[in-house]
Amino acid sequence: MFLLVFTGELSGQEAFYTDKIYRPNIKSVQLHRTGWDLSYPIIELNSQDRLSLSFDELTDQVGNYSWTLEHCDADWRPSGLATEEYMSGFTQQPVQDYALSFNTYVNYVHFRIDFPNQEVGILLSGNYVIKVFEDFDESKLVLVRRFSVSESLASITGTASRPVLNDYRDDGHQINFKLNLGSLVPDDPYSDIKVTIQQNNRWNMSIRNLKPLFVRGNELDYDHQSENIFKAGNEYRYFDIKSMRYMAEMVREIDYQPPHYHVFLYPDVPRDNGRYFYREDLNGRFYIDVQEGVNRDTEADYVHVHFTLPFEAPLTNGDLYVSGALNNWEYNDINRMVYNFEKKAYELDLLLKQGYYNYEYAFIREGSKFPDATFIEGSYYEAEEDYVIYAYLSTNTSRYDRLIAYQILNSVRK
Repeated sequence: MFLLVFTGELSGQEAFYTDKIYRPNIKSVQLHRTGWDLSYPIIELNSQDRLSLSFDELTDQVGNYSWTLEHCDADWRPSGLATEEYMSGFTQQPVQDYALSFNTYVNYVHFRIDFPNQEVGILLSGNYVIKVFEDFDESKLVLVRRFSVSESLASITGTASRPVLNDYRDDGHQINFKLNLGSLVPDDPYSDIKVTIQQNNRWNMSIRNLKPLFVRGNELDYDHQSENIFKAGNEYRYFDIKSMRYMAEMVREIDYQPPHYHVFLYPDVPRDNGRYFYREDLNGRFYIDVQEGVNRDTEADYVHVHFTLPFEAPLTNGDLYVSGALNNWEYNDINRMVYNFEKKAYELDLLLKQGYYNYEYAFIREGSKFPDATFIEGSYYEAEEDYVIYAYLSTNTSRYDRLIAYQILNSVRK
């Protein structure tokens, strides 16, 4: 099982971009297709598709922010292309769509960027990052988000199913697929075609540089036995904080402690040795919403959410984290749990915007950067997960990795 984890930042020739928030007062970052909150950030080249990036800054002062795009290779390193080769229009744009929060206990400014637009066009397929920065200075980064642009010159068919091999059969998903190149004729499909499989829009859960098992004419067969297997994981935990007037499912108590609301979730339990239970989830994501308001972007408040995981004794060989898109899939002091000896439980307080959230508990052992959710959550082949397959074409003459096809597979929905 080739499970590769991205943990670095862009800091040298061999480094790569990650989804990153550089300031602690930047919250609720989301990037998706315009009008479709839970979609993957992938659009078609030369189409009417648009992406929307939104984020909040916890302040009552409007910052002077700008944004730009950068083209990347299949491994999220800068491609080295000149800006005018992959962008049309102005290379830097001010963030002009913003609004102040209304009738909230926590003041914030909500920002939004819709692109491509009349001022900025995208000319090439491949991987991109959108960078938001301050004072027209790209060294003053605020956040970075990854997205992809596809040409759809090829097609992918496949399945995400229970593995054949006994070693992974009870806790894995096997991703078998075929890539049909259509009229494309690469010189060497083993070196010119790059394939990445990604779980649940998480680039830190991906298999990269997978080679075809067979090549039959214009069809590449990736029906491997072990190279294409992921840990299946479990259904994500969830909570609903759209309202502060009633306690939704999984909420034990709502308490206003000036100047903020505090939401206390029911204590969780480990699920690594239990039975699997299906529950529809958002595969780790969240969406913003508020019951007592009209505009969710500016009327949803920020509240303190308290997590509790009872544990007889603290773990001595690593740290526990609350993990998910709610914290940008990062692992730091913000989402690291602290052990309460008096209550014999791990606890965490996160400041989150009202909405509906998925999360899980992840364990990182000392000396490792790999977050292991199976330690607490378990892993079951029955779990429902999304898998996105990306196929890139890179030749000596193209000078960049073209995204020629992508496909989203689901382990339950066929």
